[in-house]
Amino acid sequence: MPSNSEMHLRPRRVLVTGARGFIGKNLVVRLTESGEYSVLPFVRGDDVAALPELLSHVDAVVHLAGENRPSDVSAFSEVNEGLTRVLCDAIRSEYADSGRRIPLLLASSTQAEQDNPYGRSKRAAEQAAEQLAADGGHAVRIFRLPGVFGKWCKPNYNSVVATFCHNLAHGLPIQIHDPDTQLRLVYVDDVITAFIAALEKSEEGLSFEAVEPEYSVTLGQLAAQIDAFDACRTSLMSERVGQGLVRALYATYVSYLPPERFVYEIPEYRDERGVFVEMLKTHESGQFSFFSVRPGVTRGSHYHHTKTEKFLVLTGKCRLRFRHLITGETHEVVVTGAQPQVVDTIPGWVHDITNMGDAEALVMLWANEVFDRNAPDCIPCDV
Repeated sequence: MPSNSEMHLRPRRVLVTGARGFIGKNLVVRLTESGEYSVLPFVRGDDVAALPELLSHVDAVVHLAGENRPSDVSAFSEVNEGLTRVLCDAIRSEYADSGRRIPLLLASSTQAEQDNPYGRSKRAAEQAAEQLAADGGHAVRIFRLPGVFGKWCKPNYNSVVATFCHNLAHGLPIQIHDPDTQLRLVYVDDVITAFIAALEKSEEGLSFEAVEPEYSVTLGQLAAQIDAFDACRTSLMSERVGQGLVRALYATYVSYLPPERFVYEIPEYRDERGVFVEMLKTHESGQFSFFSVRPGVTRGSHYHHTKTEKFLVLTGKCRLRFRHLITGETHEVVVTGAQPQVVDTIPGWVHDITNMGDAEALVMLWANEVFDRNAPDCIPCDV
């Protein structure tokens, strides 16, 4: 049995059953990337007789293996309940042989509350784990998971999110039988974070754990949101993908894009002054673009009443000039790509930008509002 100092020096060893499944893949990556854990995988086809030997080498068990859609419903009981009971017996044996109480984390399902073959098998698995905690004081953490979604989930299997994301990312149709169907969802990254936190708990005995946040959305809302992600590549109008459910769904959607769709074209406007390209538009925070300026050329020569902009010269040397519309006050600044500086354009000041170098200059531009050709707030005027 390793000493406390040995446990401190080496990574904690975790047996992960179902390590090649959707949640298992995400868990294995997160555990190993931290450097604080090493993983012993137990996967479909492995001999259950090997479990006692595996347990002698680990400090904790995460039990993810299960049956979701077998061809024979008897497999629900054989795998979900049967494998769990074998695993619990092996943990008991390890305690009898070495005195080590190996913590068990069990991934169950909210279906355990339902009276159907799958639900009954998941509840039976829970009961086996509960008995383990009652028998010898083993630490047992049970997670009743609702629908889990995220990268690497198998489409057309047990996640409507995965199916919708996969199909829309591949230009395939989706089917919605009842758009008002309410879904309970958790994001796989949040699941893994909760699992790791549970592994690090020192308390013994039984506890039911939860993943936060949990999201609620209708089937129709889900389909509309994922479809909007697909459409933004044409409209350039980004969804609000910075937080919450939309952030998690967007990460999931793009994870299903085939490599040939990693790249997409955006409009380019070219004239004698250079090129102008709109890259990204947002609902509330304007748009991002870039443009080039040929040597000796001046662009701009206009003012805004409300619109504001930020210019960042990426390459080259540019002069920006300003004139106050009312007072006539003037100002100018020279910026280069060698020293990143942001220059604001100010409402009520006429402004232009001139390439002072010998090579084409490249400039990044942010405007606080999406350009509206019917109301551009861009009045031509010389500085």
